Amino acid sequence: MRRLLSMLAVLGVVAAACSAGPEPSSNDVGAGDDPAATEQDDAGVDAPDPQEDADDPLADAIRTQSFGCVEDSFYWEVDTCQPATLIDLDEIIAGGPPPDGIPPIDDPAFESVEAADEWLTDDSPVMVVDVDDDVRAYPLAILTWHEIVNDTVGGVPLVVSYCPLCNSALVFDRRIDGPDGEEVLDFGTSGRLYLSNLVMYDRQHRNLWTQFEGQGVVGERFLGERLDRVPAWLFGFGELAELHPDAQVLSRDTGASRPYGTNPYVGYDTEGRAPFLFRGEIDDRESAMARMVGLADGDDAVAVLLDRLVEDRVVTVDVADRPIAVVWAPGQSSALDTEVIDDGRDVGQTAAFVAALDGEPIELEPTDEDRRFRDARSGSTFDLRGRALDGPLEGRHLEAVAHDDTFWFVWAAFKPQTEVVAS
Repeated sequence: MRRLLSMLAVLGVVAAACSAGPEPSSNDVGAGDDPAATEQDDAGVDAPDPQEDADDPLADAIRTQSFGCVEDSFYWEVDTCQPATLIDLDEIIAGGPPPDGIPPIDDPAFESVEAADEWLTDDSPVMVVDVDDDVRAYPLAILTWHEIVNDTVGGVPLVVSYCPLCNSALVFDRRIDGPDGEEVLDFGTSGRLYLSNLVMYDRQHRNLWTQFEGQGVVGERFLGERLDRVPAWLFGFGELAELHPDAQVLSRDTGASRPYGTNPYVGYDTEGRAPFLFRGEIDDRESAMARMVGLADGDDAVAVLLDRLVEDRVVTVDVADRPIAVVWAPGQSSALDTEVIDDGRDVGQTAAFVAALDGEPIELEPTDEDRRFRDARSGSTFDLRGRALDGPLEGRHLEAVAHDDTFWFVWAAFKPQTEVVAS
């Protein structure tokens, strides 16, 4: 019963995330409503029932497959009254807020690492993106409350996305080839979930996209199309500051009033807990909430369990006939553990690289330094960005591979054919 009430509290928090309109805020931890306190207070939770949405035109459209036929007063629609779909519309469920109720950031403001150091700690989780040496960091203290940032990095239009329920921090190129040539899409939060994962929509055509795969799943225009993935890393802020002291960090100046730095999903990533609003079968090979690193290329998929990574620090696997080195180092707080994100337990930082340079194998192994790895062949030492710091390979970079720091339940749901590397 307590678990049910706790999850209802989370739903109430998700709904509350959309209730405050843009207004000035100090954005200090604990400013405004305290979502973590709501999460922990089982008594008096006034959480909406996700099924009580009979008056919601979008929900009705999903149920009746009448997209584009809803009343003109409601702005949501897709291309046609009989939409093309890749998935069963009944599996797209209400998460609580309406479309863009969890407000995307469309005009992001940034600050220096030095300025961000005033409010972030070394272990504060940040999502790092690097395009042509334009390095941006997006603190999960902010992304937890917005989930999507439409940004341009290194001249490339990107959608930076984070789904707290899946701990999936993914970046995609917003450019896509449409029937009339290349388009640049802007993305919003639909207020819907599929397999507990954020469902995005593009504002140009109102097609629905799964965040986990960047794939169009409802709407004829982009049905089955996939956005190009851009590598990103979940690091601690201290690691960012050391590796990229000139990086730009997303500012709390978002135009919205949210208690940045607090976690509305207290204890969500506890192993043994059930995932929230997940309507699917749990693959019983591993615990649903087990943390892992996922790698995929076409039909090939490999899941490396975090327990194994913590134990070995380097795990090399083959994905689509390519050797990929996955590395782990301590230094990042869980964003889904404690009331204050920075107090979360250390879940570490991961990265993945092609384990070769110029066709020659690279055999990474741990060193005595937590965040350094040595190539057993050349003796060169590499950092978490795959940069050789010394030895014959000094100055060279390993090719980064897009990887997923996520939970087993959602990875296995989207990649049921996955191999597993466990302890």
